[in-house]
Amino acid sequence: MATESGVTQAERENRPRREKLPPRVDAFGGLLIVDKDGGWTSHDVVAKCRGLLRTKKVGHAGTLDPMATGVLVLGAERATKLLGQLILTTKAYTATIRLGQSTITDDAEGEVTATTAAGHLTDAEIAARITELTGDIQQVPATVSAIKINGERAYARARAGEEVELAARPVTVTRFEVLARRDIDTGTTRFVDLDVEVECSSGTYIRALARDLGEKLGVGGHLTALRRTRVGPFTLEHARTLDQLAAAAEADEPLLSLDIDAAVRTAFPVREISDAQAGDLRNGRWLEPIGMKGVYAAVDPAGHAIALITESGKRASSILVIRPANL
Repeated sequence: MATESGVTQAERENRPRREKLPPRVDAFGGLLIVDKDGGWTSHDVVAKCRGLLRTKKVGHAGTLDPMATGVLVLGAERATKLLGQLILTTKAYTATIRLGQSTITDDAEGEVTATTAAGHLTDAEIAARITELTGDIQQVPATVSAIKINGERAYARARAGEEVELAARPVTVTRFEVLARRDIDTGTTRFVDLDVEVECSSGTYIRALARDLGEKLGVGGHLTALRRTRVGPFTLEHARTLDQLAAAAEADEPLLSLDIDAAVRTAFPVREISDAQAGDLRNGRWLEPIGMKGVYAAVDPAGHAIALITESGKRASSILVIRPANL
């Protein structure tokens, strides 16, 4: 009996099954540093890379807005467990801020809410207000951020028409520098575009810096371009575009930027340990502390990353066992 498509059930059952191809990474995986194109969401990039790597175990260390380009750190297989630590690291950006115009999203993708001439602003005035936004500051995130309010993303509430109020949060801006200024005369209004470089702590919103700079200068402001150039130690030099990754996959070339051992050595201070100590960590035991601060990696004599460790009191304990005894 034929189906609606003209293919019988027997013919369908006798079709050769498509062979499932193995993952392009081993069980430990590593990091994939992507130079994200504009227009892609971080979720879009993860989905694409799952297909390229042939594994569902892919995640990202912090999102980038669709408008933004640049460094997006992805982890594959067991290296996804590193991402929670990488999210906490510092970041660097290049951006363009338009003074004289505010938008509902604090960037160029949102509706314009106010326009004010800004051509009268002097470089000294701009520099003084930038100084006020440098260092340890309190920042109110953009209303279309991914911060959750009672379990729902702020941007979802804002796009549904809800009035969103977010509390100020402490962030650190270590560098906020103007590289170039361009005065834009539209015939009716004079805007000022600033090309800037920003280095900041995780959780800092560059859109919010643009908004706050405009408010401090009394003319409003928003972000017109954003490119992330660094996440912790990972820079654009490590990164490839999705087109480059797709070409590498087509040529059956390695896709990972760093395997899990190289990724750990790049991202964390290293403590060299013995095979016996590695065995202790792999089986859930702790080591004697040696006075290292923060999170560091324990690496065995073969160069394998065994665990991420922090010291407290008389113990150096694992916060993540990278190579447990059962793997």
